[in-house]
Amino acid sequence: MTDKVALVAGGSSGIGLAIARELAAEGAHVALGARDPDRLAAAERAVKAAARGRIHATRVDITDAAATRRWVDEVAAEFGGLHIVVVSGGTPPTGGASAFEAADYRQAVDTVLMPAVELALAALPHLRRQRWGRVLFVASETAMVPISGLALSGVTRAAIVRFAQSLAADVGPDGITVNVLAPSATRTPLLERVLTRGSTDARVEDELAAVGRKTAVGRVAQPDEIAALATFLAGERAAYLTGTVQLIDGGASVLGASSSHYTVSQEETC
Repeated sequence: MTDKVALVAGGSSGIGLAIARELAAEGAHVALGARDPDRLAAAERAVKAAARGRIHATRVDITDAAATRRWVDEVAAEFGGLHIVVVSGGTPPTGGASAFEAADYRQAVDTVLMPAVELALAALPHLRRQRWGRVLFVASETAMVPISGLALSGVTRAAIVRFAQSLAADVGPDGITVNVLAPSATRTPLLERVLTRGSTDARVEDELAAVGRKTAVGRVAQPDEIAALATFLAGERAAYLTGTVQLIDGGASVLGASSSHYTVSQEETC
């Protein structure tokens, strides 16, 4: 990763932060983007502590297309190029398909799908200029596994997959790969907050253990485990892997059960 420039949207917490830290530890220059200034500042310190390259943090809302384009262009200008783009976005409201109005679906598209599309398209000219690039979308297991209570997530994450696969076909000749990570329950601050609110009696550890029992390995994922796969996909040795969806669910799918039986709030992950 030495001298590679990585841009990580949603890099202030959870999986996005873990990926940023791992890329920095491998020698990449990392540009972090997120909305919350306090979490962003804390994330910048954490990534710098692991870094071998330069670290830059910018407060940005990727649902603002113009702000996204400015951020991408500024990062490329600051570091002299751009090689790796990681998009870790927000979480839409939970509920079944008929629980929402048409306007709710439009809102989910505007807050989950379109920011990912716009960021990737904004980065594309810079990646093509390098003749080498990696685009990683951090989605959810709902991109592959139907979960009735997560309708908006399924609709938007499945759409991200189809966009990513079409983009992979377009940019493969330019030395650019495009892949999607589809993690299930991962021990992030968001998940801990959700489990705490959802229980009056059990401790967070008990709730996490209950979620973990839905997997073949008997536990939830750690953010660093997702980051390890992301970093491999961002590296040279993964040059032949493109257009894939990496389901990271600890074997929940082979048991015929999803680990996402908990209720996810409208909070954003970035």
